[in-house]
This record gives sequence, C-alpha cells and structure tokens, in this order.
Amino acid sequence: MDLWSILVDILILLAAAMVLGGLADRVRLSPLLGYLLAGSLLGPNALNLVRSHDAVMTIAELGVALLLFTIGLEFSWRRLRAVGPIALGGGTLQVLVTGLVAGAVSVFAGLDVRAAIVIGAVVALSSTAAVIRLLARRAEVDAIHGRNAVGILLLQDIAVVPLTLVVTALAVGGTTTAILGSLARAIAVAALVVATLYVVLNYVLPPLLAARKVDSNRDLPILLAIVTAVGAATLSHELGFSPVLGAFLAGLLLAESPFATQIRADVVPLQTLFVTLFFSSIGMLGNPAWVAEHGVLLIAVVSAIVIGKTTVTAGIVYLFKLPLGLAVATGVVLAQVGEFSLVIAVLARDGGVIDANLFDLVLATLTITLFLTPFLVALAPRIATAVGSWDPRPVPRLTTAEHAAVISGHVVIAGFGPAGQRVAESLIEERGIEIIVVDISPDRADVARGYGLETYVGDITRDEMLERLHVRTAAAVAVTIPDPRTARDIVQRVRSLAPDAVVSVRSRYHVHRWQLEVAGAHAVVDEESQVGIRIAAELAERLGGPARAEQEDY
Repeated sequence: MDLWSILVDILILLAAAMVLGGLADRVRLSPLLGYLLAGSLLGPNALNLVRSHDAVMTIAELGVALLLFTIGLEFSWRRLRAVGPIALGGGTLQVLVTGLVAGAVSVFAGLDVRAAIVIGAVVALSSTAAVIRLLARRAEVDAIHGRNAVGILLLQDIAVVPLTLVVTALAVGGTTTAILGSLARAIAVAALVVATLYVVLNYVLPPLLAARKVDSNRDLPILLAIVTAVGAATLSHELGFSPVLGAFLAGLLLAESPFATQIRADVVPLQTLFVTLFFSSIGMLGNPAWVAEHGVLLIAVVSAIVIGKTTVTAGIVYLFKLPLGLAVATGVVLAQVGEFSLVIAVLARDGGVIDANLFDLVLATLTITLFLTPFLVALAPRIATAVGSWDPRPVPRLTTAEHAAVISGHVVIAGFGPAGQRVAESLIEERGIEIIVVDISPDRADVARGYGLETYVGDITRDEMLERLHVRTAAAVAVTIPDPRTARDIVQRVRSLAPDAVVSVRSRYHVHRWQLEVAGAHAVVDEESQVGIRIAAELAERLGGPARAEQEDY
C-alpha cells in the first residue's frame, strides 16, 4: 500500500475521531470514548474503511513513545516527594500486589506461568492518558484522591520499563537460566542506551542549549525534543526493545534541563495528535464478533478487574492512614486497564507468550474498562463522600511538600527584563509574597534565579506553561513583555483560567492601551504617558515651577 493511501486512512480515522470525540464531549463524556468508538466502527471487524491498519498502528505507537517522553520530562525525585509516600510506597505496592493477585488468578484459571506473569503485568497498569485528562477536566488533580492517583500512575509509568524487559525476556523462552540470562542482557543493553543518551544530552547538546540564539529561535527546542524522543525510541527499537523505553529514558535525562517545561509544552500538540491516533487504533483492534460470542466471560473479567483493582488500591492507600472514602475513591479512579498494557500484550503476543484468543480478551477488557473510566472518575468524589461517613479518620491536611505542589496566592511575573526585575525587587521587599518568573530567554532566566526566585524558561502563551505556573491559583500576574500582541494573548489566557487573579500589564505604546484593557487587564501601565509625566516633572523641578504630575484621564 502506497504512502498516500496510508495518509488517506489516517485522515479518515482522525476525522471520525474528531466528530465522535466532539459528540462525546458535547454530551459531557470523555472524548476518549469517541476515539475508541471511531476505531471500532472503521476497523477491519466492522465497516473496514481503514485498510492499512498495521501502518496506522505503527505510526500510532509513536504517540505512546511521545507520551512516555513527556512523562519522563515530568519525572523527578522532588516531584515524587511532593506527591508524598503514597507515590513511592503505595505505587510500588499497587503494581506488585495487583500483578501478583492477577497472576495467581490466571494460574488458577489454567494459564501457564509465563502467560500469568503477562496478565499480571497487564492488569497492574492503569491509564495515565485517560485518568489525568479526566481529572484535569474536572479540576480534581489537586484533590486528595486525585493527587494519590497521579502519584500511583507515575510509579506505574516507571514500572512499564522493567515490565517490558521482563516480558521481552519471557518471549525468548527456554529454561529459567536462559530467561534470567536474557533479562540480564536486556538490562545491560538498557544501560548502554542510558549511557549513550547521557553522553549526547550532557556533553553534545549543552552547547546548543546554552547558545544565546536559542531564545530568539523557538524552533531549536522543538527540534531538540523531536530528535531526542524519536531518536531514542528508534535506538531502543533497533536494539530489540520497545520504543517507549528509549523515549522515557530520553525524557528522564532531559528533565533537569531548563528547557524541560517548554519542550513539554511544545510537544503536547504533536503528542495529542498521535495519542488520538493511538486510541483510535486500539478501537480498530476490537473484534465485535468475538466480544458477542464471549460476552459472559467479558462481563465476569471486567467486573473482577474493576472490583479487584479498586479493592487492592484502596487497601494499600488505607494503609497509609488516609480515610476509607478517599482510599476507595483513589481505587475507583485507577480501576481500568491502561494503554501501556496493550504495549505489553502486543510484545507477549508477538513473542508467543500469549495466544490470539487471550490477546483478544486483553484487548476487549482494555477497551471496555477505558469506556467505563469517565464514569468511574466522575463517581469517585461521591463514593469518597458516601464511604467517608463510615470512617472516623479525619481528612488529612496538606504537608509542607504537598503545599509546594499546590501553590496558591503567588505572583507570576511574565518577562524578566528591566521592568520585570523592578517588579520583583518591589515585591521581594513585601514578606509572604511568593514569586514565580517565566521568560523565554535563558539569560534572563539566569538573572531571575540570581534573585533566588523560582524560574521557568518557556512561552507563557502556552496552556501547558500556564498550568505549570499554577496561574489558576495565582493572586496576581504581572505582564512586562513589550510586544503588544503577546501581552494581549497572555492577558486573555490568564483571565480565562484565573478570572479572580489581578492582571497588571505593560503597554509600550499608548495606541495599544485600549486593546489590553478590552482583553481584561485590571491595570495598564502606559509607557508613553508615564514617560511624558516623568519628563514634565523633571522639567518643572529644574525650571523651578510646580510639577504637574497628574496623569491624564484616558
């Protein structure tokens, strides 16, 4: 099949996903349901309008690699500590206990040990893409059960790497010694990938990242992200591993770069495109005839997974002394089978560890639980309230580390040139005011760090950056960027996200003042009028007359 036929199939699939995703959103459901339904309708087991399924699935895997790349950019020990012990201890226990329980049940059901290990790995993982998007839409990421879920998801995403290595080793077959030897080789090759990426990202690319031209050329960080993510994924694939492993490691090694936040913001649109394609391709794998034939089995398996994962996760969270209601709510949010489970299942199928029939069961279960996820996430707060009345444990207060992860009442300074520096100097004198600075220039960001301020390098007009700056909970935003179009765009975005935040903005020319006021700025500092007032005051002082410093009413 030629390239244009593949592109036409991708276009048809994305168009159907857009329409059905939009319809789902309109009836207040997750667009993910629309994406899955689009793939199911157009796939080879239904209307069969998309013929180049294998090519589409290969391209869609790039979306998963980009997703794990951005997760790697987010990962840091500081963030894990901010989420709390539930992330490290609870997340690790959740993966291990859920995997062991699911594996044991699989052995009891008649599967061999290798297949049972795969099923345990598949069931242990939840959907990062679905859960985080749904929590964000409902503004529950910073709720206690939301933060617990995000912390556990982060550990699950990290667990994808060793689980992938284990499944790859199982696919080799042979004796236990042979499997352990294959696993050791896999770890050695993974270490080689890490070493290669470390050298490239720490010794080859830093001169480019530190170049003064980077702040004036927005293309370079974007190209860096794409080349790094795709290059690492390709290297991992060529060495016989899943591409997601290399992409995750690349993001992990780039996480400490000052450009990490901006790179993540720039990659998000491309990631959205490929992840949409990925979920649609999952729907295409579905086999309605198989589902209809094994309906009773599917109902039993889906019910067992939802109830079992909720129970295990809730029990683990409850061990960390959280109220039962919040523990159960966390378990409900994570009760589905995740997108990375499909990656593991495909590896196991291609390696002969599981047969086609078991793969169809995994795929159907994954699809159905993803369909249920929007309803489960919406139900979680109600469950927390209902079950909470049975448990005398008080709702915990935020710790110091958790307060750091949920910043509020701060001031955001957009741009740290001379104007931004004067704003910071004035606010620093006021005790109790926390300041966060964002600037597109690495040099100006270094100046801000010299003031001891939390600083990000990036474009504040991007929604991803606004979320990182916690604009929704900011007390005020000071926009000192001289470009009028950029300043107006920032004001509009800030007011849409944080209608109660005070927005003060610089206007370089008087003619642009009204545009900024219409955009929603509370205060506009007009440079031309201020310069005129200051010049008049200086002249009056030197000529010995009274200073007329009253600003004209505009």
